[in-house]
Amino acid sequence: QLQASGGGLVQAGGSLRLSCVASGFTFDEYAIAWFRRAPGKEREGISIISSVDGTTYYRDSVKGRFTISRDNAKNTVFLQMNSLTSEDTAVYYCAARPLEAVTSTLYEYWGQGTLVTVSS
Repeated sequence: QLQASGGGLVQAGGSLRLSCVASGFTFDEYAIAWFRRAPGKEREGISIISSVDGTTYYRDSVKGRFTISRDNAKNTVFLQMNSLTSEDTAVYYCAARPLEAVTSTLYEYWGQGTLVTVSS
């Protein structure tokens, strides 16, 4: 399973760091992705970190602002979010599968979501 945390209320321009702690599977053999769903919008992929070599991928709208990283010793993935805007307001979910993929339905494990609210 996955446990996401770190969400909260932040002013525009501020930062948050989300965490996703995994259990019940071999963490370092899984790619981890972050998705988000904003009010009234479809779920969208934000970032992925691979299992093999830690290659990272980002949605264009978050490139240069968000950084994904993983600590395999702690079974944890982080999403550092800087320069937040109201457009980043959403529930953020982490998800895991053996190989990285863009399509959310391919992911085996999902966290419960953590709410990020950015006030303007």
